[in-house]
Amino acid sequence: MQQISKVWAVYFTGTGNTKTVVCRVADAAARALNCPRADYDFSLPAARDERLTFSPDDLVVIGTPVYAGRVPNKLLPFLSEHIAGSGALCVPVVTFGNRSFDDGLMELVNLMQANELTPIAAGAFVGEHSFSVTLGAGRPNSDDLALADSLGTRAAEKALAGQLSLSAPVAGNDPVGPYYTPRDRAGNPINILKVKPKTDPDKCRKCGLCAAICTMGSIDPTDFGNITGVCIKCCACVKRCPAGAKYYDDAGYLYHQHELEEMYTRPAESKLFF
Repeated sequence: MQQISKVWAVYFTGTGNTKTVVCRVADAAARALNCPRADYDFSLPAARDERLTFSPDDLVVIGTPVYAGRVPNKLLPFLSEHIAGSGALCVPVVTFGNRSFDDGLMELVNLMQANELTPIAAGAFVGEHSFSVTLGAGRPNSDDLALADSLGTRAAEKALAGQLSLSAPVAGNDPVGPYYTPRDRAGNPINILKVKPKTDPDKCRKCGLCAAICTMGSIDPTDFGNITGVCIKCCACVKRCPAGAKYYDDAGYLYHQHELEEMYTRPAESKLFF
């Protein structure tokens, strides 16, 4: 039996899906363990400059979205260099946009193990795709959230029973494979790495929300149409703009979006691993 005194919800979230799932898992675990929950949101750049140090009496539910089948590469410095597990137990969680989580969950499990955290359960959950309002629409839904409750409760039960490992590996390749590459119908790769959102000046209210929530800190707070740094296509600015003023018009981006919407209409499954 491992005594747990605090459950942590630690997450990166652009459009809110990962936060919703991670907090649901952490809440269920905290209830089962009768202990408090603490949060750490590392979605904004300043939060990724900090160092997180846990202790052996912590249970850490940590989550990221999956981008191109992997943990987003811009998060790797924080996840690999700024977290000290000190023997804490953890529950790695990923969200994915109805295509596949590929090696994303395996990668997050490996990162946590390298930081001296001990994964005892893990989960991959479907969320509405960041590029789309139809792909994975309405996910996570009530069934997904019920699975999140189950994941948190089962993780707590494992901690109380002293079952301090995953009984079987999570899905994915180890070592993890390359990032997923979108391709056109001729099989040629589509490179959208440098694509950035546009701003409709007739719709923009100049409220500043897009600059405040940009996960890379790349939107100029004095000129919201000016993207000064990298864009990881989290689509926080697009989906959370109250006026609908942000959009993408790059041909390759739109082709990839529409291809995903056509190919992955079936509802994907959220999956748990213990």
